[in-house]
Amino acid sequence: MPIVQLYDTTLRDGAQQEGISFSVEDKLKIAQKLDELGIDFIEGGWPGSNPKDTEFFSRARDLKLSQAFLVAFGSTRRPNGSVEKDINLQALLEAGTSVVTLVGKAWDKQVTHVLETTLAENLGMISDSINYLKSKGLRVFFDAEHFFDGYSANPEYALQVVEGAARAGAECIILCDTNGGTLPQQIVAAIKAVQGVASVPLGIHAHNDADLAVANSLAAVEAGAVQVQGTINGYGERCGNANLCSIIPNLKIKMGIDCISDEQLSKLNNISRYVSELANLPHPGSLPYVGAHAFTHKGGLHVSALTRWQDSYQHIDPGIVGNQPNVIVSELSGKASIIYKAKQRKVPIPGDEEVKEVLDRVKLLESQGFQYDSAEASFDLLLHRVQPGYHPPFELVDFMIVVEKRRRLPTIGNQEEPLSEATIKVKVDDRIVHTAAEGDGPVNALDQALRKALVQFYPDLTVVELTDYKVRILEETAGTASQVRVLIESSDGKERWRTVGSSTNIIEASWLALADSIEYWLIKQAGKEKS
Repeated sequence: MPIVQLYDTTLRDGAQQEGISFSVEDKLKIAQKLDELGIDFIEGGWPGSNPKDTEFFSRARDLKLSQAFLVAFGSTRRPNGSVEKDINLQALLEAGTSVVTLVGKAWDKQVTHVLETTLAENLGMISDSINYLKSKGLRVFFDAEHFFDGYSANPEYALQVVEGAARAGAECIILCDTNGGTLPQQIVAAIKAVQGVASVPLGIHAHNDADLAVANSLAAVEAGAVQVQGTINGYGERCGNANLCSIIPNLKIKMGIDCISDEQLSKLNNISRYVSELANLPHPGSLPYVGAHAFTHKGGLHVSALTRWQDSYQHIDPGIVGNQPNVIVSELSGKASIIYKAKQRKVPIPGDEEVKEVLDRVKLLESQGFQYDSAEASFDLLLHRVQPGYHPPFELVDFMIVVEKRRRLPTIGNQEEPLSEATIKVKVDDRIVHTAAEGDGPVNALDQALRKALVQFYPDLTVVELTDYKVRILEETAGTASQVRVLIESSDGKERWRTVGSSTNIIEASWLALADSIEYWLIKQAGKEKS
C-alpha cells in the first residue's frame, strides 16, 4: 500500500477565495483541527507578505501539534538577486518552521512574460534558493508552478525545472495545475515523463477551474505521486482548489490508502463545517461526503428501497465520515418517506390512514408553493396534526394589520418610518385573547402581537426569537400578484428550527410560517414536560 502525505493549504491558498478573511485566531484554531484530522503538513501562510501571516507563525510556535508539521510558504529569490539579501527567503527563515515550500515557475512564458527574466536565470533562482534553505537545515518542498501548462507548451524546459530542483535537494517536487485546466490523462502522461528524468518524490497541487481538481489529484496518486495538496471544502481562488474533504475519503475508502485513521475520518464532517463557520461562509449542502445533501433522499422509490437496504442508494455508510442519511418529504414522496421521516424526527408514527392523509396534504401544499426540504418543523406539525385527539396550543381567530405612512416634505436626515400595528385574536382552550402591538414592519408587528397574546399562557415563550426571515417569489411573471414562499428560522438559545408558509399574500405566508414556529416549540416543550 503506497504512503500518501496530506498537505493542507487552506490557510494560504484557501484564504485567497473571495469572501474569506481568516483572523490569526481563526488560523490557529483551524491548524489545531487539521492536526486532529491527521493532516501531515499544514501550510500556514506566506511570512513577510502581510503582518497577519507573520504574527501567525510567531504565535504558532505555541501550538501543540501531535502529528502535523507547520509549513511556511514563499517564493524563490528575485531575478539577479542574492539569496542572503532576499527578503522572502529571510522571512522563511524567521518563520521558525522546519519545513518550507518554495514556489517557482515551470512554464517558459511565465518566466519571460511575468518574471521578465531569462529561462537560465529562472533555473538559477530555483537551485540557489533551495540550496540556501537546505544549508540552513530546513526541509524544502518545491512547488513547480504552472507545471502542466509549461509541459504542454515546452516540455523540455518544464522537465529542466524539475531536474534542477531535484539536484538542488528538494525533498518533494509538487507539480501544479495552477490554472486548473488539465485533464486527468494529461496529468498522468506528464508525471510519467517526469519520472523518466528524476527519481525525486512527486506531489500534486490541482485547481478546480475545469471541475477536475479531485479527479486530477487521484489520477496523480495512481501515477505515483506521494503528496496531495488541497484545501478543506475546496476553498481557493477562482473555482477553488482540490477538496481534501473528497480526496481523503476517496484515498482511504475507495483506493485503500490508509492516509488517516478510521477515528480521524469520522471527524471529517465536523471539521468541514467548523472551517466553513470560521470562514463565515454557508456550508455547501452539495459537497460530496460531508454536505447536508450528500446522503439525502427525496424520491419515493429511493426511500422505499432504503428502508429495506441502507446501501441501496448510498455509496458508503455516511457514519464513516461523520455524516448521516436524511430523507426529504415532497410531492415526489411515497408512504415509506413519511414513515422514515417520522422515525428520524422522533415524531409519533402515524397509522396507514394518517400516512395517506399526510402524503396527500404534502402534495397539495407543495403545489401551492410550500416546500418542506428546509422546513422540517412544519413537516413535524403535519404529523402531529393527524394524530387522533391532537389539540393545538392556540388557534387564530383573526388578525388585522395597519401600515400608516404620513406624507411629508422630504428633508435630509429626517425621513419618518412607516408605522406598523397588528391587532390579533387567538383562542387558547376556551378563552379568546384580543391584543395589539407595534413593530418594525408588518411581520414584526404580527410577531409581537402573537407573543403578547400567548405569553400569559406560556411564559417561557419569551426565550424564542426569530433569527432569520427569507422571502422567495415563486411566479415572477405574475408581478405583485405572485405566489411567495416565506421561510422562517427560530431559536430558543438551545436549538434552531425552520418553518414555511406560502400564499399570494406575503403577510399570510409570513403568518403561516410564524404560527408554525411557535406551535412547534410549544409542542416540543409539552413533550419534554410529559417525559
